[in-house]
Amino acid sequence: MTSPGTPVRIVAVHGVGNHLGADISGTRLEELRALKAAAWARQLAGGLSISPDRIDLDFAYYADKLLTAPAAQGAQNGDFLDDPLAQEMLAAWARELRVPDEVSQGHATVPLRALSSWVARRCDLAEGPLRVFLRMLFPEVAAYLRTEHAPERTAVREEVAARMARHQPRIVIAHSLGSVVAYEALHAHPELQPDLFLTLGSPLALPRAVYERLVPAPRLTGPTPQGERLPGKTRWVNIADPGDPVAVPPQLSQHFDGIDLDHTTVISPLFRFHHATNYLQSATTAATIAPYLGI
Repeated sequence: MTSPGTPVRIVAVHGVGNHLGADISGTRLEELRALKAAAWARQLAGGLSISPDRIDLDFAYYADKLLTAPAAQGAQNGDFLDDPLAQEMLAAWARELRVPDEVSQGHATVPLRALSSWVARRCDLAEGPLRVFLRMLFPEVAAYLRTEHAPERTAVREEVAARMARHQPRIVIAHSLGSVVAYEALHAHPELQPDLFLTLGSPLALPRAVYERLVPAPRLTGPTPQGERLPGKTRWVNIADPGDPVAVPPQLSQHFDGIDLDHTTVISPLFRFHHATNYLQSATTAATIAPYLGI
Protein backbone atom coordinates (compact mmCIF):
# COMPACT_ATOMS: atom_id res chain seq x y z
CA MET A 1 0.00 0.00 0.00
CA THR A 2 2.86 2.36 0.89
CA SER A 3 6.58 2.15 0.14
CA PRO A 4 8.60 1.27 3.23
CA GLY A 5 9.96 4.44 4.82
CA THR A 6 7.22 6.72 3.49
CA PRO A 7 5.32 8.45 6.33
CA VAL A 8 1.63 7.67 6.40
CA ARG A 9 -0.74 10.64 6.77
CA ILE A 10 -3.23 10.27 9.63
CA VAL A 11 -5.87 12.53 11.12
CA ALA A 12 -6.68 11.74 14.75
CA VAL A 13 -10.05 12.70 16.23
CA HIS A 14 -10.06 12.77 20.03
CA GLY A 15 -12.76 11.74 22.47
CA VAL A 16 -14.02 13.29 25.70
CA GLY A 17 -11.77 14.91 28.30
CA ASN A 18 -9.43 16.60 25.84
CA HIS A 19 -10.25 20.25 26.41
CA LEU A 20 -6.97 22.19 26.24
CA GLY A 21 -8.09 25.07 28.46
CA ALA A 22 -10.26 28.17 28.32
CA ASP A 23 -9.43 31.19 26.15
CA ILE A 24 -6.69 29.41 24.22
CA SER A 25 -6.45 30.30 20.55
CA GLY A 26 -4.05 31.27 17.81
CA THR A 27 -0.42 30.29 18.12
CA ARG A 28 -0.82 28.76 21.58
CA LEU A 29 -3.65 26.52 20.37
CA GLU A 30 -1.55 25.30 17.47
CA GLU A 31 1.35 24.59 19.82
CA LEU A 32 -0.88 22.47 22.06
CA ARG A 33 -2.42 20.75 19.05
CA ALA A 34 1.09 19.88 17.82
CA LEU A 35 1.96 18.40 21.22
CA LYS A 36 -1.16 16.23 21.13
CA ALA A 37 -0.36 15.14 17.58
CA ALA A 38 3.19 14.20 18.59
CA ALA A 39 1.92 12.21 21.58
CA TRP A 40 -0.55 10.21 19.46
CA ALA A 41 2.16 9.58 16.84
CA ARG A 42 4.55 8.31 19.52
CA GLN A 43 1.92 6.00 20.96
CA LEU A 44 1.05 4.56 17.55
CA ALA A 45 4.73 4.18 16.71
CA GLY A 46 5.35 2.41 20.01
CA GLY A 47 2.72 -0.20 19.20
CA LEU A 48 4.22 -0.65 15.74
CA SER A 49 7.85 -0.65 16.97
CA ILE A 50 8.78 2.04 14.45
CA SER A 51 10.08 5.60 14.62
CA PRO A 52 7.42 8.32 15.07
CA ASP A 53 8.88 9.93 11.94
CA ARG A 54 7.05 7.26 9.94
CA ILE A 55 3.73 8.81 11.02
CA ASP A 56 2.56 12.19 9.73
CA LEU A 57 -0.31 12.85 12.13
CA ASP A 58 -2.60 15.86 12.44
CA PHE A 59 -4.76 16.24 15.56
CA ALA A 60 -8.34 17.38 14.91
CA TYR A 61 -9.22 19.38 18.03
CA TYR A 62 -12.85 20.31 18.60
CA ALA A 63 -13.49 20.33 22.38
CA ASP A 64 -13.42 24.13 22.60
CA LYS A 65 -16.43 24.33 20.27
CA LEU A 66 -18.62 22.36 22.67
CA LEU A 67 -18.18 24.79 25.56
CA THR A 68 -20.91 27.14 24.32
CA ALA A 69 -23.50 24.39 23.88
CA PRO A 70 -26.60 25.36 25.89
CA ALA A 71 -27.23 23.04 28.81
CA ALA A 72 -30.79 22.86 30.01
CA GLN A 73 -31.16 23.61 33.68
CA GLY A 74 -31.64 20.74 36.09
CA ALA A 75 -31.50 20.19 39.81
CA GLN A 76 -28.12 20.90 41.31
CA ASN A 77 -27.51 17.58 43.01
CA GLY A 78 -24.02 16.16 43.41
CA ASP A 79 -25.20 12.61 42.72
CA PHE A 80 -27.01 13.47 39.48
CA LEU A 81 -25.94 15.13 36.24
CA ASP A 82 -27.13 18.73 36.02
CA ASP A 83 -28.10 18.54 32.33
CA PRO A 84 -31.38 16.61 31.83
CA LEU A 85 -30.26 15.36 28.39
CA ALA A 86 -26.98 14.06 29.83
CA GLN A 87 -28.97 12.40 32.62
CA GLU A 88 -31.30 10.84 30.01
CA MET A 89 -28.28 9.50 28.09
CA LEU A 90 -26.83 8.11 31.30
CA ALA A 91 -30.11 6.28 31.90
CA ALA A 92 -30.03 4.85 28.36
CA TRP A 93 -26.48 3.64 28.96
CA ALA A 94 -27.57 2.02 32.24
CA ARG A 95 -30.34 0.16 30.41
CA GLU A 96 -27.87 -1.10 27.81
CA LEU A 97 -25.62 -2.40 30.58
CA ARG A 98 -28.69 -4.03 32.19
CA VAL A 99 -28.20 -2.24 35.47
CA PRO A 100 -30.84 -3.55 37.91
CA ASP A 101 -33.79 -1.26 38.58
CA GLU A 102 -33.02 -1.15 42.28
CA VAL A 103 -29.65 0.41 41.42
CA SER A 104 -30.92 2.91 38.88
CA GLN A 105 -34.28 3.71 40.53
CA GLY A 106 -36.23 2.24 37.63
CA HIS A 107 -34.11 4.23 35.16
CA ALA A 108 -36.25 7.33 35.80
CA THR A 109 -33.21 8.89 37.42
CA VAL A 110 -29.74 7.44 37.74
CA PRO A 111 -27.67 8.32 40.81
CA LEU A 112 -24.01 8.40 39.84
CA ARG A 113 -22.74 6.88 43.07
CA ALA A 114 -24.91 3.75 42.87
CA LEU A 115 -24.38 3.35 39.13
CA SER A 116 -20.60 3.76 39.20
CA SER A 117 -20.37 1.35 42.12
CA TRP A 118 -22.36 -1.33 40.25
CA VAL A 119 -20.45 -0.88 36.96
CA ALA A 120 -17.11 -0.85 38.77
CA ARG A 121 -17.89 -4.18 40.42
CA ARG A 122 -19.14 -5.75 37.21
CA CYS A 123 -16.18 -4.58 35.13
CA ASP A 124 -13.54 -4.77 37.87
CA LEU A 125 -12.79 -1.04 37.65
CA ALA A 126 -11.87 1.65 40.15
CA GLU A 127 -15.12 3.26 41.28
CA GLY A 128 -13.87 6.78 42.00
CA PRO A 129 -12.21 7.42 38.63
CA LEU A 130 -15.18 5.81 36.86
CA ARG A 131 -17.61 8.23 38.53
CA VAL A 132 -15.44 11.20 37.54
CA PHE A 133 -15.30 9.89 33.98
CA LEU A 134 -19.09 9.45 33.73
CA ARG A 135 -19.61 13.00 34.97
CA MET A 136 -17.38 14.18 32.12
CA LEU A 137 -18.55 11.78 29.40
CA PHE A 138 -22.28 12.32 29.16
CA PRO A 139 -22.32 16.13 29.32
CA GLU A 140 -19.89 16.22 26.36
CA VAL A 141 -21.93 13.68 24.39
CA ALA A 142 -25.11 15.64 25.15
CA ALA A 143 -23.45 18.91 24.13
CA TYR A 144 -22.64 17.48 20.70
CA LEU A 145 -25.85 15.54 20.06
CA ARG A 146 -28.36 17.94 21.65
CA THR A 147 -30.06 18.84 18.36
CA GLU A 148 -29.40 17.93 14.74
CA HIS A 149 -28.74 21.47 13.50
CA ALA A 150 -27.19 23.05 16.59
CA PRO A 151 -24.40 25.49 15.64
CA GLU A 152 -22.04 23.75 18.06
CA ARG A 153 -22.56 20.40 16.34
CA THR A 154 -21.99 21.93 12.93
CA ALA A 155 -18.87 23.77 14.09
CA VAL A 156 -17.37 20.61 15.58
CA ARG A 157 -18.13 18.49 12.52
CA GLU A 158 -16.80 21.13 10.12
CA GLU A 159 -13.59 21.61 12.12
CA VAL A 160 -12.87 17.91 11.88
CA ALA A 161 -13.74 17.85 8.17
CA ALA A 162 -11.46 20.84 7.55
CA ARG A 163 -8.52 19.07 9.18
CA MET A 164 -9.15 16.07 6.94
CA ALA A 165 -9.43 18.22 3.83
CA ARG A 166 -6.17 20.00 4.62
CA HIS A 167 -4.12 16.96 5.66
CA GLN A 168 -5.54 14.51 3.09
CA PRO A 169 -5.04 11.50 5.35
CA ARG A 170 -4.90 7.89 4.25
CA ILE A 171 -6.13 6.96 7.73
CA VAL A 172 -8.61 8.59 10.10
CA ILE A 173 -8.38 7.33 13.68
CA ALA A 174 -11.33 8.31 15.87
CA HIS A 175 -11.64 7.56 19.58
CA SER A 176 -14.78 7.57 21.75
CA LEU A 177 -17.02 10.60 20.98
CA GLY A 178 -14.57 11.42 18.19
CA SER A 179 -15.86 8.38 16.30
CA VAL A 180 -19.33 9.95 16.29
CA VAL A 181 -17.98 13.29 15.07
CA ALA A 182 -15.77 11.72 12.39
CA TYR A 183 -18.57 9.43 11.16
CA GLU A 184 -20.83 12.44 10.64
CA ALA A 185 -18.02 14.51 9.09
CA LEU A 186 -17.26 11.81 6.51
CA HIS A 187 -20.93 11.62 5.58
CA ALA A 188 -21.32 15.40 5.42
CA HIS A 189 -18.30 15.57 3.09
CA PRO A 190 -18.36 12.47 0.87
CA GLU A 191 -15.41 13.87 -1.08
CA LEU A 192 -13.28 13.03 1.96
CA GLN A 193 -12.53 9.37 1.45
CA PRO A 194 -9.59 8.09 3.49
CA ASP A 195 -8.41 4.58 2.79
CA LEU A 196 -9.10 3.53 6.40
CA PHE A 197 -11.50 4.70 9.10
CA LEU A 198 -10.40 3.19 12.42
CA THR A 199 -12.80 3.57 15.36
CA LEU A 200 -11.57 2.90 18.90
CA GLY A 201 -13.82 2.49 21.95
CA SER A 202 -16.76 3.80 19.97
CA PRO A 203 -20.27 4.46 21.39
CA LEU A 204 -21.76 4.85 17.89
CA ALA A 205 -24.33 2.09 18.43
CA LEU A 206 -25.46 3.13 21.94
CA PRO A 207 -29.27 3.04 21.63
CA ARG A 208 -31.46 5.97 22.71
CA ALA A 209 -28.41 8.08 23.45
CA VAL A 210 -26.28 8.12 20.29
CA TYR A 211 -27.47 5.69 17.59
CA GLU A 212 -30.87 7.23 16.81
CA ARG A 213 -29.43 10.76 16.93
CA LEU A 214 -26.83 10.20 14.20
CA VAL A 215 -26.79 12.12 10.93
CA PRO A 216 -27.47 10.28 8.70
CA ALA A 217 -29.96 8.42 10.84
CA PRO A 218 -30.07 4.61 10.77
CA ARG A 219 -32.48 3.39 8.12
CA LEU A 220 -35.18 0.79 8.60
CA THR A 221 -34.83 -1.80 5.82
CA GLY A 222 -35.56 -4.89 7.88
CA PRO A 223 -36.67 -5.82 11.39
CA THR A 224 -34.13 -3.44 12.98
CA PRO A 225 -32.57 -0.12 11.91
CA GLN A 226 -29.16 -0.25 10.25
CA GLY A 227 -26.56 2.51 10.30
CA GLU A 228 -25.35 3.87 6.96
CA ARG A 229 -22.08 2.67 5.47
CA LEU A 230 -19.38 5.27 4.82
CA PRO A 231 -19.34 6.99 1.42
CA GLY A 232 -17.04 5.64 -1.25
CA LYS A 233 -14.57 2.82 -0.72
CA THR A 234 -13.24 3.73 2.72
CA ARG A 235 -12.43 0.61 4.74
CA TRP A 236 -13.91 0.69 8.25
CA VAL A 237 -12.30 -1.23 11.12
CA ASN A 238 -13.63 -1.08 14.68
CA ILE A 239 -11.76 -2.06 17.86
CA ALA A 240 -13.44 -2.33 21.26
CA ASP A 241 -12.18 -3.66 24.56
CA PRO A 242 -14.87 -6.01 25.97
CA GLY A 243 -14.33 -4.34 29.36
CA ASP A 244 -14.81 -0.84 27.96
CA PRO A 245 -18.30 0.20 29.12
CA VAL A 246 -18.26 3.21 26.79
CA ALA A 247 -18.09 0.98 23.72
CA VAL A 248 -21.55 -0.50 24.15
CA PRO A 249 -22.66 -2.44 22.31
CA PRO A 250 -19.09 -3.33 21.28
CA GLN A 251 -19.69 -4.97 17.90
CA LEU A 252 -20.63 -2.14 15.55
CA SER A 253 -20.96 -4.50 12.58
CA GLN A 254 -24.26 -5.70 14.00
CA HIS A 255 -25.63 -2.17 13.70
CA PHE A 256 -23.83 -0.58 10.71
CA ASP A 257 -23.36 -1.59 7.10
CA GLY A 258 -19.91 -1.64 5.58
CA ILE A 259 -17.69 -2.52 8.54
CA ASP A 260 -14.85 -4.66 7.22
CA LEU A 261 -13.39 -5.88 10.53
CA ASP A 262 -14.89 -5.69 14.01
CA HIS A 263 -12.41 -6.60 16.74
CA THR A 264 -13.38 -7.22 20.36
CA THR A 265 -10.07 -7.59 22.13
CA VAL A 266 -8.63 -6.82 25.55
CA ILE A 267 -6.80 -3.51 25.50
CA SER A 268 -6.28 -2.92 29.22
CA PRO A 269 -7.58 -4.66 32.35
CA LEU A 270 -7.37 -1.50 34.47
CA PHE A 271 -9.35 1.76 34.60
CA ARG A 272 -7.48 2.98 31.56
CA PHE A 273 -9.77 0.60 29.64
CA HIS A 274 -11.09 3.54 27.60
CA HIS A 275 -8.02 5.77 27.34
CA ALA A 276 -6.84 6.45 23.81
CA THR A 277 -3.27 5.58 24.82
CA ASN A 278 -4.00 1.90 25.32
CA TYR A 279 -6.01 1.61 22.11
CA LEU A 280 -3.28 3.38 20.12
CA GLN A 281 -0.53 1.13 21.49
CA SER A 282 -2.46 -2.11 21.14
CA ALA A 283 -1.31 -4.97 18.92
CA THR A 284 -4.68 -4.94 17.14
CA THR A 285 -4.29 -1.29 16.17
CA ALA A 286 -0.73 -1.95 15.02
CA ALA A 287 -1.82 -4.88 12.86
CA THR A 288 -4.54 -2.72 11.29
CA ILE A 289 -2.24 0.16 10.42
CA ALA A 290 0.92 -1.76 9.47
CA PRO A 291 -0.08 -2.49 5.84
CA TYR A 292 -0.53 1.23 5.19
CA LEU A 293 3.10 1.70 6.22
CA GLY A 294 4.33 -1.09 4.00
CA ILE A 295 5.33 -3.25 6.95
